[in-house]
Amino acid sequence: MPLPSQLKEKLRKLPNTSGVYIMKDAFGNVVYIGKAVNLKRRVGQYFMRSYKTRVNPKIASLTECIADIEHVSTRSDAEAVILESKLIKQWKPRYNTLEKDNKNFLLLRVETFSPLPRFALARHRKDDGSLYFGPYLGPAALRSALAQLKKKFGILLSDARPKENPDGTWTLYDDARAEISGFKNTVTPQEYAKRAGAALEYLRGRDNQALEKARSEMREAADSMDYEKAAKLRDLISAIEETKNANARGKVNADISKSPPEIAREAMESLQSALGLKSPPLSIECFDISHISGSFCVASMVRFENGEPAKQKYRRFRIKSFVGNDDFRSMKEVVGRRYSRLASEGSPMPDLVLIDGGKGQVFSALKAFDDASLKYKALAGLAKREETIVTDSFREIKLPRSDEGLKLLQRVRDEAHRFANSFSESLRSKKIRESILDDFPRLGAKRKEAILKKFGSIARVKEASAEQLAEVDGIGMETACELRKFLDANFRTATKNARENGDL
Repeated sequence: MPLPSQLKEKLRKLPNTSGVYIMKDAFGNVVYIGKAVNLKRRVGQYFMRSYKTRVNPKIASLTECIADIEHVSTRSDAEAVILESKLIKQWKPRYNTLEKDNKNFLLLRVETFSPLPRFALARHRKDDGSLYFGPYLGPAALRSALAQLKKKFGILLSDARPKENPDGTWTLYDDARAEISGFKNTVTPQEYAKRAGAALEYLRGRDNQALEKARSEMREAADSMDYEKAAKLRDLISAIEETKNANARGKVNADISKSPPEIAREAMESLQSALGLKSPPLSIECFDISHISGSFCVASMVRFENGEPAKQKYRRFRIKSFVGNDDFRSMKEVVGRRYSRLASEGSPMPDLVLIDGGKGQVFSALKAFDDASLKYKALAGLAKREETIVTDSFREIKLPRSDEGLKLLQRVRDEAHRFANSFSESLRSKKIRESILDDFPRLGAKRKEAILKKFGSIARVKEASAEQLAEVDGIGMETACELRKFLDANFRTATKNARENGDL
């Protein structure tokens, strides 16, 4: 059957670059999404008679229903792989049956073959003697459950590398911060076996017996006025119940099996209802401030569209109006700068402006809009301690932790926090490293600038030989040799001190 002229024209115009192709049927439904190193060559293969007869019947059936083709060019093959995966998850075309994503399903793996069994997450069962529990669909809930198991049963997780001591005991964690509250960090294999056994009893569904036993022991301890033991048992009971609930939530999620677009839609509809918006907030922009003791104060703005990060629209800000530690002034400055610029460009405001913080930060953002005589569609803060939503009228809203709208706000807020911290850290690292040249007594501002201009970064200066340093204008061989010795003696020391002080 000859191809329609419109489809022939689309095939002819496909570029010889990497990218993703999107095939649609006559009703405009997406039926298949694929990636290609060369879009023109790859898509053209589908319509070659010899190709259709060589491959399975699915391809022949697919080509018969293709009425339209769209494509997105990418800068690299790797970018095409990422984009293809994202679009398949979003649209779930019926011919992408082999691309169904099972990565969200997790197993809990217990290495019973080991003298000190570790408890870890796994995606596949292996014939290695381990015990497996699951599968579960809630990765976050399962990781939280593991953290509680570690804390309250004293077990090893996958990141642990226990070390055997000469006396036959084992040190579970080599990091003092990983000392398990209420449990010894150095144990015999027999002592650890009791801990692992208690955790396994819970995992095998014997948690009700464990709860009743713990409650009985707690009452006995309280009656005998052993309040310290009673408090530990109370914490154990709480941990078992929390872990049980976490796994239960994971199983419930597996039964629901909602697609990412459905979850995003539910989240935005929840926020529309909670905040009294006219429509769901399809675009959300969130601000966060990052600093250490008032130094290297920066801000970030992240943007989510349809519940997903729009990373190409993220923005970073250096605080310009003052020097010091004032989150409120910083928030006012960056919010004002962002939306004054949008207004000057004639760009639309986001559906929701989200502020990382409570009433004080929200007030600062409102002041920024007021001072610039700008209007916003919706504005709210998210106070981290209780995860309380603060509206622009300073009304407080507490949504259930299971609410998809709250989960979306948390994702946006956490992403803004990560983005701000990464910027702050890069500035700190750069300043700490480049301050080494300031400490060399025979180097003025002009010669320092000349060195950095030639080599591009302090890391390249560090690698340069004395002869290469001497090529810089104004730097003779004598100064170059002294600078080389100075860098060798001081670079490692400065970096080590910075890390010890928490600056790197």
